[in-house]
Amino acid sequence: MYHELFRVTGFQIVEEYTLRVQFDDGSEQTIDFRPVLFGQMWGPLRDLAFFNQVRLDPEAETLVWPNGADFDPETLRNWPKYRENLARRAQSWENSTIAVG
Repeated sequence: MYHELFRVTGFQIVEEYTLRVQFDDGSEQTIDFRPVLFGQMWGPLRDLAFFNQVRLDPEAETLVWPNGADFDPETLRNWPKYRENLARRAQSWENSTIAVG
């Protein structure tokens, strides 16, 4: 399977949990992250103040948060393609955390 390489070049917070993300190919995606904010890594981002601490990592060239959460730039660039499956997986992580905890 071919994995395209993209770099995140900028972003803006446009609504709660929603970012407009710009890429090196000139494209952009507006992404509502709420459906994927579950599990050990992404769950803490449900705290809006924490979510808003997002930054652009110049080395990884993607969005990152203080707890180490990030997303592959290709996933962000092609968000509509990944959104449903990613949300389903993230929610299953939350359910398994609850069952174990």
